[in-house]
Amino acid sequence: MKSTGILAAALLASTALSAQAETLRWARAGDSLTLDPHAQNEGPTHTLSHQIYEPLIIRDMTGEFQAALATDWAPKEDDPNVWVFNLREGVTYHDGAEFTAEDVVFSINRAKSEDSDMKELLNSITEVRAVDDLTVEFVTDGPNPILPANLTNLFMMDKGWAEANDATDVQDMEGGETTFAATNANGTGAYKLVSREPDVRTVLEQNPDYWGMDQFPMEVTEIIYTPIQNAATRVAALLSGEVDFIQDVPVQDLGRVGDTEGLVVKTAPQNRVIFFGLNMGADDIANDDVEGENPLASKEVRQAMSMAVNRDAIQQVVMRGQSQPAGMIAPPFVNGWTEEMDQSTTDVEAAKALMEEAGYGDGFSIQLDCPNDRYINDEAICQAVVGMLAQIGVTVNLDAKPKAQHFPLITNGETDFYMLGWGVPTYDSEYIFNFLVHTRGPERGSWNGTGFSDSAIDEKIVSLASETDLEARNATIGEIWQTVQDETLYIPVHHQVLNWGMTEGVGIEVSPEDDPKFKFFEMN
Repeated sequence: MKSTGILAAALLASTALSAQAETLRWARAGDSLTLDPHAQNEGPTHTLSHQIYEPLIIRDMTGEFQAALATDWAPKEDDPNVWVFNLREGVTYHDGAEFTAEDVVFSINRAKSEDSDMKELLNSITEVRAVDDLTVEFVTDGPNPILPANLTNLFMMDKGWAEANDATDVQDMEGGETTFAATNANGTGAYKLVSREPDVRTVLEQNPDYWGMDQFPMEVTEIIYTPIQNAATRVAALLSGEVDFIQDVPVQDLGRVGDTEGLVVKTAPQNRVIFFGLNMGADDIANDDVEGENPLASKEVRQAMSMAVNRDAIQQVVMRGQSQPAGMIAPPFVNGWTEEMDQSTTDVEAAKALMEEAGYGDGFSIQLDCPNDRYINDEAICQAVVGMLAQIGVTVNLDAKPKAQHFPLITNGETDFYMLGWGVPTYDSEYIFNFLVHTRGPERGSWNGTGFSDSAIDEKIVSLASETDLEARNATIGEIWQTVQDETLYIPVHHQVLNWGMTEGVGIEVSPEDDPKFKFFEMN
């Protein structure tokens, strides 16, 4: 009752403050995890950051490259190991400080540091140097043809502001640290932070000195962001006019919202796969009833669990048709995806035979860790899988919790069986491999909770950053995928479909990255 009262008060306050049409009242299931732009590589966190901070390059609402704080970029003519970025002139931070190459050097080095969740994107960079105030050179360990694609969520911070506020180090989220940069912000973006209550309400206002005032619609002058975890409450807020835009219309309410006068639902495939991770690497695991061994270490068990998951049933019953069953953990948008690998088979009898072959014919029990406020119907998917795995003797104890508590279980290696969703902002398989397949270490593999480790595969993954022969590079990508598929490192479930709900007065198309950038919005 207490949390309901807080939500109601927040929504009433939002309504009172939103008299002007230029105010956009925005809601989604979960909040940003932090304001520190380098602490978490997570979609909703990046989405809020994109309003306040900016990278050198962005993807527009169609997913195409667009110049942001850099106006152009190219490999250096006489040295293929160096990328040259020319910076936008006359850009200032929200506090009035000038944006220069020194800030780029600081930001990239900060994002490469140990506590950064963005460092895997920057592994090939050996040095960042300021040639002058408006020119930066990125030196890479061998030619890196896809470096620009790795920078679209790498936000630029003001070095002086960070130093003045003891925020030069990235927030250690896994260690439970709170820092100035986690609760305050000073970017170059289209909107400035006015106030923030995590999980309750965040208010942004238009930056009148924004460099792009004449280049983007900039029709939204104020943003009031209210995370609403409960699906029914979130839809009720849209239906009643308390919010103007929600990113995650529940699949069961699509018809209701779409048929309501004055409201619109816009749908598009998302660049994201939902899947389950399995701790195959441990000799024994904590959250099962098998003493002295790890059933997930058996490839037959992993294959059996995957074959027991009925993705078509999840699509039809849980997702109401709003998903695309998946057989690999790469979305169709991504270089390296193939239709052949993206197939899955449901065969309970064959799965039982594999369990018997592995010595687990009588089954076992295990805990499944699942978020309940991050992906579309995440907890409901997990509940469905509990019943499916029971058919092959795997008794699953479901533990669902908010993403802020769920994600550290994966990054800290404290879960054996877990749900995760993965988007690929670079549109290339290297991004997936760096985070999810490479051996977990200080530079790569930070989200690899499977325990999978193969030095030969690691070498192939590292080689992708400097292979300029695209045919050879794609062949290596195919070889890595073959291992991922053969070993059943993950159990893919489906590719998400996005459903944005909004009033007719909000003009925007759905971004495949699920990252609305409000400077593009038009308010009719």
